[in-house]
Amino acid sequence: MFTITDDLGTQHTFGQTPKRIISLVPSLTETLYELGLEDEIIGITKFCVHPYHLKSVKINVGGTKKVHIEKIKALNPDIIIANKEENTLEVVESLRDIYPVFVTDIVTVEDTLKTITDFGKIFKRTTDAKKWTDKIEFAYNDFKHFMQDKKWQKAAYLIWREPYMAAGGKTFINEMLKLNKFKNIYELFEGRYPEVEIRKMRIQGDPELVFLSSEPYPFKEEHAFEIGRATHHAKTIFVDGEMFSWYGTRLFKAFQYFKALQNRIKE
Repeated sequence: MFTITDDLGTQHTFGQTPKRIISLVPSLTETLYELGLEDEIIGITKFCVHPYHLKSVKINVGGTKKVHIEKIKALNPDIIIANKEENTLEVVESLRDIYPVFVTDIVTVEDTLKTITDFGKIFKRTTDAKKWTDKIEFAYNDFKHFMQDKKWQKAAYLIWREPYMAAGGKTFINEMLKLNKFKNIYELFEGRYPEVEIRKMRIQGDPELVFLSSEPYPFKEEHAFEIGRATHHAKTIFVDGEMFSWYGTRLFKAFQYFKALQNRIKE
C-alpha cells in the first residue's frame, strides 16, 4: 500500500499498483506510453493523437471537456489521469466519487518533471521516469545555454480566431515563451487565454513577433496577412502548437524545436 498526493492536494492511497489507466490528457497519454505503460492504458480521449496507433486500439471515452461516463464505468479503471487546465472541474467531480482521479497542474518545466516522477512512483516505473527526467533536464540546461546571448523580443501567441484569443500569463505556453526570451505582451491580461483585438495590438504591446499556433485553431496564410496588416511591422510565424503547449515527455523534443525556431526567426 502506498499514498501519493496530486497537484490539487488530494491524497490517493493504492493497495497495489494501478493496472487499468484512463488518460483524459493528450500530452500525458503520450507520457504514459513513453514510460512503457501502453498495455495499462485502457481509455483515452479523441484528442490523444500521440502515438497515433493508440486511437485504433484503445477505447475513446470522449473529449477533454466532456466525457462518456458510462464508457468509463464499463472500463472500470484503477486510476484516471486528469489536468486542472485541460479538464473541467465538472468532469473531475463527476468521476472522483467513483474512481481515483489524479489531477495534475502543470505550468513550468519543474512541474513537468514532478509529474513524470509522480507517474514513476504510482505505476512502478521509477527507472523509466528517471531516464526521462534526466533527458529533459539535460535538454533544458542545454537550451538555456543556447539562449544566453539572445535578446528579448516582444511577442503575441494566438490560439484562436473569431474571436482572436491569445495565451496569457500563468500558462505553460507563457513559460515556453519566456524560455525563448519572447516577452508575451498579453502576460498581464486578465484570464489565461484572453480575447484580443488585433487592431489594438500596437497600443497593447506592439509585438515584434506574432505566433500563430497549429492548434487548437488551424490558422492559414490569409490570417497571417490579416494580422500583419493590422500590426504593420510584426512578423507572423506559424508554430507547432504541440511544442509550446504539450508538457510531459514531449518537452524533450520541444527544446530541439525551439532551437530551430530561433534560427528561423534570425533569417
